[in-house]
Amino acid sequence: MERDERPPSGGGGGGGSAGFLEPPAALPPPPRNGFCQDELAELDPSTISVPDDRAEQRTCLICGDRATGLHYGIISCEGCKGFFKRSICNKRVYRCSRDKNCVMSRKQRNRCQYCRLLKCLQMGMNRKAIREDGMPGGRNKSIGPVQISEEEIERIMSGQEFEEEANHWSNHGDSDHSSPGNRASESNQPSPGSTLSSSRSVELNGFVAFRDQYVGMSVPPHYQYIPHLFSYPAHSPLLPPQARSLDPQSYSLIHQLVSAEDLEPLGTPMLIEDGYAVTQAELFALLCRLADELLFRQIAWIKKLPFFCELSIKDYTCLLSSTWQELILLSSLTVYSKQIFGELADVTAKYSPSDEELHRFSDEGMEVIERLIYLYHKFHQLKVSNEEYACMKAINFLNQDIRGLSSASQLEQLNKRYWYICQDFTEYKYTHQPNRFPDLMMCLPEIRYIAGKMVNVPLEQLPLLFKVVLHSCKTSVGKE
Repeated sequence: MERDERPPSGGGGGGGSAGFLEPPAALPPPPRNGFCQDELAELDPSTISVPDDRAEQRTCLICGDRATGLHYGIISCEGCKGFFKRSICNKRVYRCSRDKNCVMSRKQRNRCQYCRLLKCLQMGMNRKAIREDGMPGGRNKSIGPVQISEEEIERIMSGQEFEEEANHWSNHGDSDHSSPGNRASESNQPSPGSTLSSSRSVELNGFVAFRDQYVGMSVPPHYQYIPHLFSYPAHSPLLPPQARSLDPQSYSLIHQLVSAEDLEPLGTPMLIEDGYAVTQAELFALLCRLADELLFRQIAWIKKLPFFCELSIKDYTCLLSSTWQELILLSSLTVYSKQIFGELADVTAKYSPSDEELHRFSDEGMEVIERLIYLYHKFHQLKVSNEEYACMKAINFLNQDIRGLSSASQLEQLNKRYWYICQDFTEYKYTHQPNRFPDLMMCLPEIRYIAGKMVNVPLEQLPLLFKVVLHSCKTSVGKE
């Protein structure tokens, strides 16, 4: 999917000149153009389009925006469809800072998530039509609207129903995990394809402060947010934790992976003079430069991989075109995080978005923000080593499920090899952290999901997205 949009040159000017770049005459095309392969763009089978000529005239029963079809049982817009799906899949519990009767309109629907979800349920949106794994496609697209009692609605809104579900699965086991090769595992270890579900949430103080500062509207004190990754019991790893030495072959392969990495600081200058106001166009151009450099490093990395001679150029090209965004995201959150959340954060702090940019920000962008902030905190907590990063990157790259590969079975074997090598290393190096390996592996499906979602965020919204993420992460870490 190629995208040629260009962001407007909004933002404020200021005295002096930027230290990192000159304002571009025309924004460069985003680096995603050459490699984007959006596998999440397929139609949702749970959506039934309105067949007659009056479809354009129908309005969403939740917010009054233009409806795009029948979603989860009722006529609604894309925004409310996505909001309902995220709320149910992520088991979110919202709070209303008013009287639980906030007005729902296209412009005001984002102001109170509690009242928006409440209206979705009251109008008959069917949560049982949503796939439990949160992926595109409903369970039964013929299911229509449902009417549930006030008591049942209250159980959902308060989170009581989610807690009962969580207790049920904790007592009866969870069968949704798989081991390498997508085969069931008695040890319940996660694989890169595992799904995420929980009922816990985190308060985003940094984002709340940001919205209060720039939007000037009240924000509920607890901004609900994506769930924690699974916690696995200490007795369930594939290889029981014990004092042992690292296999010499594992050590050798990990050393080769780390040697293939360019771990030098990023060369793109991210310096700016004090008092300079960065424009939207300048920040966008800087983000493109960073993406260019990171992409170039991934291409150079491939040629140094220990298994480079084992695969065809066609397969390498296919793998890179499908995973480059994930590889860049993983590196930005780990080995280059000090620069991204330090120097780049200082640049984004000098950028002030306009009111129009703030109010036009998409729901999809909000979801990306939430997930990125959570993932940053997860990696910050884990303090991922270079060895673990190199293994995670190889595992993510060796994705045998990508279409068009000529040697999927060979890729599966390579994927397994580095999966177990990474497990061997983490259990040797971090003996007292038995959950560390599953925690690391559960980050990979989240990275894939975020990378797929970012493709759908309008390009002109990326500067604001990065500003919010970096501001929130830097603020919260500074308080630790």
